[in-house]
Amino acid sequence: MSLMSKNVPDISSEESKSEFSGALVRYCYMPVGEVNLFYREAGDPSKPAVVLLHGFAASSFMWREVITALANDFYVVAVDLPAFGFTQSPPKEAFTYTFANLAETIAQFLEQLNLSRYALVVHDYGAPVAWRLAVAKPSQVTAIVSQNGNAYEAGLGDGWDLIKKYWQDPSPENRHALRDFPTPDSIKWQYFEGVKDTSRISPDGYTLEGGQISRPGMADIQLDLLLDYASNVAQYPQYQAYFRTHQPPLLAVWGQNDPFFLPAGAEAWKRDIPDADVRFYDTGHFALETHAEEIIPVVRRFLVKHAQ
Repeated sequence: MSLMSKNVPDISSEESKSEFSGALVRYCYMPVGEVNLFYREAGDPSKPAVVLLHGFAASSFMWREVITALANDFYVVAVDLPAFGFTQSPPKEAFTYTFANLAETIAQFLEQLNLSRYALVVHDYGAPVAWRLAVAKPSQVTAIVSQNGNAYEAGLGDGWDLIKKYWQDPSPENRHALRDFPTPDSIKWQYFEGVKDTSRISPDGYTLEGGQISRPGMADIQLDLLLDYASNVAQYPQYQAYFRTHQPPLLAVWGQNDPFFLPAGAEAWKRDIPDADVRFYDTGHFALETHAEEIIPVVRRFLVKHAQ
């Protein structure tokens, strides 16, 4: 049975509005193929667009403060990728969970929104989705902001060792060795690791994703995506060629204690984009959870200058 034939709310009735920090944020769903994508939008659609793509284990919720900070100057869209957040995704038997398919879904979503020019703000898994969009249509991308979204092998930390073994040999044994990766406890660890003052971390994000990953079939989907992450590493040379050739304005705001994506991955951009602005913060993988006050003004100034 198609996802769209199930008891899915009418899109127009699902859209809602709320006031937060003076910005009007709309919460919407849009059918894209067999996926019913949830997204948050704010700002005037006639203004320059900024598209925010989250990573693992997060959702568009991670951008909540960024959205409201940018809404006066931009049309801001933050989407939940398939298998994350509030997006309604089919089971793995009905949808192939690869980064190529995630990127295709997001590309179709942006086309349905009539967005043909936009800046990209990315984190973790959102990065290779964004790099695929940029490589396919480089003229559409006005600027890039990466918060611990990697594009270089130098950025892969020791946290990838078991995962690399799984890439090399996707046996049931190597998959089973990663059984703890898609669990609520592991997700919470990723939010806390490398953070000195964990009282600054809201429980909402990791609780939301912990609940999502506990749903039937979701852990298996995440292990499929983890296996397919090897396809992103294989395409790193293509992404780097895009950076060298097109020289997009790029800002990296990096949690320097991230166990998965090391500072060397951010510094590597300087080789391909000499004018890249690379900044480090004394925190972990989810830098915005603890350092939003420092990071968001930097992001906003950068986008006001470049995302036109």
